[in-house]
Amino acid sequence: MLQSPQMIQAMQILQMPALDLEARIQQELVENPFLEIEDGAAESAEGDDGTGLDASSAQPESAALTKDERREEAGVENILEEFERYERDFGDGRQTRSSSGDDADKKMEAMANTPDVDKNLAEVLIEELAILDLDERRRALAEYLLYSLDDRGFLDSPLEEIALECMRPEEPGEEPLVGPNEPPVTVEELASILNEIRSISHPALGARDLKEALVLQLEALGYAPDGLLTLIVREHLDDLRENRLPRIAKSTGKSIEEIKEALDVLKTLEPTPGAGFGEVRADVIVPEVIVEEQDGEYEVRLDRASTPRLRLSYAYREYLKNAKKGDGVREWVKTRIENAKWFLDALAQRQSTLERIANVIFQRQRAFLDRGVQALKPLRMQEVADEVGVHISTVSRAVSGKYAQTPRGIFALKYFFIGGTQTESGEVQSQTSIKQRIAELVAAEDPTHPLSDEELAVKLEQKDHVKIARRTVTKYRKALSIPSSSQRKQF
Repeated sequence: MLQSPQMIQAMQILQMPALDLEARIQQELVENPFLEIEDGAAESAEGDDGTGLDASSAQPESAALTKDERREEAGVENILEEFERYERDFGDGRQTRSSSGDDADKKMEAMANTPDVDKNLAEVLIEELAILDLDERRRALAEYLLYSLDDRGFLDSPLEEIALECMRPEEPGEEPLVGPNEPPVTVEELASILNEIRSISHPALGARDLKEALVLQLEALGYAPDGLLTLIVREHLDDLRENRLPRIAKSTGKSIEEIKEALDVLKTLEPTPGAGFGEVRADVIVPEVIVEEQDGEYEVRLDRASTPRLRLSYAYREYLKNAKKGDGVREWVKTRIENAKWFLDALAQRQSTLERIANVIFQRQRAFLDRGVQALKPLRMQEVADEVGVHISTVSRAVSGKYAQTPRGIFALKYFFIGGTQTESGEVQSQTSIKQRIAELVAAEDPTHPLSDEELAVKLEQKDHVKIARRTVTKYRKALSIPSSSQRKQF
């Protein structure tokens, strides 16, 4: 079945996390002059009958209109009636007031409060180039080098290739970075500029890989190029990753203690030299679902404060009042009001759907609220979809990127949809609770004799009566980012 553009956009709005939805709302506020943020005032303006018209002036204006104009305004009034129905069905009972002189400032205020655009690594470092005494050519080459860095601060391309790129136009007809009448760019020139950049930023910036980044940092710290630390980095990085310290000791002729001391130094180095320069913000989690305990029962509700409450602005009446016959203003106003009404309906539908789904989730996971992660029950999206009376794809969209604040902490709603394993007693235990038990067993193990995956499977069967295969333990351990027993072993 074909879906209308409005239906597709409504599904997109349902799927949006809180921050994306907030950005979409700000976009609608900018594009549609008949949407505004409700300020919460309960009283209507004096002389306002609740429809936005002054009762004393409504009749003369209507009487002055022609039959066609009255028909056009009636269409607009029908839309307004639908909007008022929306307020009764989905609102919180507050009465809206007529538009005031301050309403026009709300959109500007929302735009002014929008966060600034993040700066990437290159943009931050280019600002620091002012510290260096660079002529026009060297500054241009420095900027090109910085824009050639990846997010980690590495240079994927060799300097030979970058030197050639600087002398070629990026597009046909464009001037190259370095003109044909200038001296050619050399690897030595680029290396010299890169060293100047490193002097004000990070000694390993522009390294080709992790190995070179670590070696450059050791050189900057004064360690000998032929010393133990540099030797380990150059020849034994794989052994370090796999915790094969005895092999490194045998190869270098050093003791385990000396290798461990070297490892402590290497742990202080930065594996990604570009870290900390870009102003990329950490992901912000905004819980939309709030679960609170009250007198032994749990209340599940949406955090209404996480998204602005919108309403239809009555500013359109001024447009209608000043419109001239046949100039298309009335049709333009009607279209904008229809769009505003559709957007408000989509927001209300999102709110209703998310709230109903959240209620079912926490009814099914009541034991989790009482006792924690170990009490999580297996739950499939289809079960929730059947109970709410929607398609499973609607449940998937509704929980995507959404979080719940519970007495047990903040969790993604998708966290509560999990499979399970049957215990020897016939009870079904969730995968999440099994993973937690694996983490607990690893945390309590003897670090000099860590448990293998086979031993973990045996302990799960003995202590928790959960029988799972070793390969399943391996899968869960990797999902928890727990290293293998050989990597966990402490010497």
